[in-house]
Amino acid sequence: MNLHVNNISHSYGKVDVLKDINLNIEEHQIVCLVGPSGCGKSTLLKLIGGLEKPSSGKVMQLGEPPQHSINPLTYIFQDFALLPWRSVYDNISLVLEDHGIAKNELKHIINDVLARTKLTEFANAMPKQLSGGMKQRVAIARALSVRPAVLLMDEPLSALDSQTSELLMDDLVSLWDREKFTACYVTHNLNEAVRLGHKIVVLSRRPGTIREVVSIDIPLNERKNHVQALDQKQQYLWNLMREEALLADKELINAD
Repeated sequence: MNLHVNNISHSYGKVDVLKDINLNIEEHQIVCLVGPSGCGKSTLLKLIGGLEKPSSGKVMQLGEPPQHSINPLTYIFQDFALLPWRSVYDNISLVLEDHGIAKNELKHIINDVLARTKLTEFANAMPKQLSGGMKQRVAIARALSVRPAVLLMDEPLSALDSQTSELLMDDLVSLWDREKFTACYVTHNLNEAVRLGHKIVVLSRRPGTIREVVSIDIPLNERKNHVQALDQKQQYLWNLMREEALLADKELINAD
């Protein structure tokens, strides 16, 4: 299933947040959204996921979601959103319990996503026993359990230290290499964008418009072997953003 963002603009009262956004999220691609603070990245993700309705324009779903998909569009947030009184297994079970799934099928789905995310041995662990990276892996497993067509990922690594982020990026690359999932991924971290993005959408400062869409053709599982090329892409992205990022920061300071 592909998503087409068709001429979306959005405002909160008199504040224009996004203007004339046109974007394709193609099946089996990871599309990263980057831009200066306050440019509307997370707002755009909410509009794509249907959490908010755009002031104008629309998001179109083209094609069919995966067979037996429970939630075609599924979020992964930066704060993990795990229930502390439920085990890893039961946190994943939570999103499946109201869908009339037979007990044996439910068990199969959960055990399958635990295996795919290397969490089988932690099925009975409680969130307080897990590191931040492990908690985010549980959030990813929970998202995969509903067989989404598109993962909507809102700065999923921003709460983690740099070493854990590196390891989780490796996990995401391995997972994509096996399953070719589709994702729209918001990040402020350009290193994440060039490691994970097939396309990187650069937004301007508010009201956010698309300045440029940068493609990276190096296969995800080979990018660690192309450090210089990725560094050049990252520098190019920063050159696109630098001036507007400084202006956006000044505006946020003045607003405070």
